Amino acid sequence: MWSLTIGIAIAALGGALLQIPAVQDGLLERALKRLVGTRPDELFQDDALRVLVCGSSSPFPSADRARPCTAIFAAGHFWVVDTGTGSWNQLALWRIPGEKIGAVLLTHFHSDHIGELGEYDLQTWVAGRPDPLRVFGPQGVERVVSGFEEAYALDAGYRIAHHGADLLPASVGRMRAQVVSGGERVLEQDGLVITAFSVSHEPVSPAVGYRFDYRGRSVAITGDTIRSENVIEAASGVDVLVHEAQANHVVARIGEAADQAGRDRIAKVMSDIPEYHTTPVEAAEVANDAGARLLVFTHLTPPPQNLLLEQIFLRGVSEVRPDGWILGEDGLLITLPAGSDRIEIGRLD
Repeated sequence: MWSLTIGIAIAALGGALLQIPAVQDGLLERALKRLVGTRPDELFQDDALRVLVCGSSSPFPSADRARPCTAIFAAGHFWVVDTGTGSWNQLALWRIPGEKIGAVLLTHFHSDHIGELGEYDLQTWVAGRPDPLRVFGPQGVERVVSGFEEAYALDAGYRIAHHGADLLPASVGRMRAQVVSGGERVLEQDGLVITAFSVSHEPVSPAVGYRFDYRGRSVAITGDTIRSENVIEAASGVDVLVHEAQANHVVARIGEAADQAGRDRIAKVMSDIPEYHTTPVEAAEVANDAGARLLVFTHLTPPPQNLLLEQIFLRGVSEVRPDGWILGEDGLLITLPAGSDRIEIGRLD
């Protein structure tokens, strides 16, 4: 009884203090320092290769997952694979300094993988990016970049007129499209090597994934694909394989429910999509065959919203791969220290 009374008194006191302007201003000051600050530079140190999931969902809506995005931290920059809707917001909330972006690498041009490309260009330009934003992708990337630049052209003009060309040079606030093909070395910079590899996502073609090698550590990111020998070959021996996963047994149930509800269009989509995605069990088999040390499931279709749905989503995975895997979530941070075989799993907040 006394503890309850004391608790109520403390809560009342706290409520009263929050009504005092000086207390309010002090709390506001603390919040503003966090808002305008950037995350300390430990993510950009050259002592490790780092993987950050900035979007783990798919076209399905999710309250706490952005659409597909994985950021790699290496060679003093961050490199963004796919720009799913909501992913820039996640990076901004984690206070990632936009001016340190190295490039965007698109796997293919489904809307959930490109939807926020314009924001990446705009926001990193405003943050002080020193050069036009490089955007790598398979054939067609020029058209995608051109379209986003046209969509944002009026906005860019307004901002230059408002803030001045000294702050926002028009020549920098552009994107530079660069076509890549599977098997091609995309970039080599300060010890970082990025290689593209072909994946199978028909009728979406071409489509690619990317492998990152830095200071003896390695990561492969698939984008969307069915079970693919190309992925197995490209991801051979990697420390981390970030692989898409679609729970077709759940998708089938959604289709059945849609059919019973008379939602024929949804039922048709649910019957189509299993043919060009990988199940969690198949992704686990790919990781085994590639010899990947850690498998990260991402592009979760449908994104599980609670522990029960996660268990349903992952049925059969442990039978194929008892350990060495993790269900991706936004904010998952994996650190691969140079000169080591350690895999450190953490989370940004």
